[in-house]
Amino acid sequence: MIRFIRREEIPEAVHVIRDSFLTVAEMLGLTPENAPRFTAFATTIERLTWQFDAGRTMRACEQDGRIVGYYSLDVQDGGRIELNNLCVLPTYRHGGLGALLLEDAFRLAREKGADVLHIGIVEENRVLRRWYEAAGFVHTGTKKFDFFPFTCGYMKKTL
Repeated sequence: MIRFIRREEIPEAVHVIRDSFLTVAEMLGLTPENAPRFTAFATTIERLTWQFDAGRTMRACEQDGRIVGYYSLDVQDGGRIELNNLCVLPTYRHGGLGALLLEDAFRLAREKGADVLHIGIVEENRVLRRWYEAAGFVHTGTKKFDFFPFTCGYMKKTL
């Protein structure tokens, strides 16, 4: 079941995000020392609470009585909508939950008036990039930031 996150569930959502993104960190050799702003290390209860209170759309995929997947939608200036932190706990992957979360994000973004959904990824994560491309996203560019030891890739999907 996919549903909105409740404020009291933010600590559980933080756990899901951090544990999910940790697999990418391990694959790419990212650590709190060389990439402290990477999602696996930078997501905190305080940060998610601030985003929740600011009105960010946060959704959870619940299975077996617990949150096992998550994403958020950030409505930015000019109505641009960005998909953030779509993730599924490693033990629940490869069962279609990520695709269900993504379809839910498409539906909600359309309801919010978007005709395009934007996302940023770790460019070096080729598996993830192919997964988004298979869902209809197109690659729009890259950017290298001094504070990340990887390249940020950008994609968008027409809804």
